[in-house]
Amino acid sequence: MGGVQILTIKADEAGLRLDRWLRKRFPDVGHGRVQKWLRTGQVRLDGRRAKAGVRLTAGQKVRVPPVGDVAPGKPTPSKPAVSDADARDLKSRVLYRDDHVIVIDKPAGLAVQGGPGIRRHLDAMLSALRFDADQPPRLVHRLDRDTSGVLVLARTAEAASKLAAVFRSKDAQKIYWAVVVGVPRPAEGVVDLALAKKPGRWGERVGTHDDGKQATTTYRVIERAGREAAWVVFEPLTGRTHQIRVHAVALGTPILGDGKYGGCAAFLEGESIAKKLHLHARAIRMPHPAGGTLEAEAPMPPHMRATFEALGFDEGSRSDAFHGAAAPGNL
Repeated sequence: MGGVQILTIKADEAGLRLDRWLRKRFPDVGHGRVQKWLRTGQVRLDGRRAKAGVRLTAGQKVRVPPVGDVAPGKPTPSKPAVSDADARDLKSRVLYRDDHVIVIDKPAGLAVQGGPGIRRHLDAMLSALRFDADQPPRLVHRLDRDTSGVLVLARTAEAASKLAAVFRSKDAQKIYWAVVVGVPRPAEGVVDLALAKKPGRWGERVGTHDDGKQATTTYRVIERAGREAAWVVFEPLTGRTHQIRVHAVALGTPILGDGKYGGCAAFLEGESIAKKLHLHARAIRMPHPAGGTLEAEAPMPPHMRATFEALGFDEGSRSDAFHGAAAPGNL
């Protein structure tokens, strides 16, 4: 197994990210080595360089560089068993389920995927959501660890491929609720600032940069608590990492609890106001992989509901998450 290999994507592998496919096919190859392969162009997809996050389709050819004595197809080490408590909690969070899709309300604080220092994550618990299917559902998009709310899972390889294409094409309408410190001016508009990842003292961060990737977010203030805080609806029209959090800072109103990007300015005093991030993926509307439209809403997490009560915001005044979500104007 010391030479270059050309491997074909199987039907049940369709919809996987390229980096995750490599780790599944070559579980004994370290994460750092896989990333180096991708970064240096040693891995090719249908003869071309490919990014780690590209979603695969059946029949594609992947060039894999020499891997020494590591053989392809070796079973991935078994994931730790899902505890009964975690399984019950995940099942109670199912917002929608059919033969193709599961939508859950992801809790704040639960990472979607593993990584350095992350032992407990949703990807390792998906077997709890298998129900009557042969395989557990698959991830097709992500939320930050500290962001709660709507997360879509695919139950089949075909659904995974179609849903991944929907997210790439920007045909999914995503609505986020947030509490911000301060009140944005103007009260509605569009933030259109390119974003790029930058190394920093405390690890990689995302920031505005002229040479970054386009990132567009609409916003609308729903209610305000004097000049202290505001309830804002955000709708990202692109899907960049930490997009809403960075754009909120660009407005001069960091999301409550977001010390990573807002620093000390992202916190308010008060026993009823948690130090947690106040960003919630409230609703999603998108084409269903079997036809028609998929729409789901997630209830607010307890810490945000407590903050709403403390600041006097009326959650019931916004019964339709999609009504008037997109706002005109520009920043």
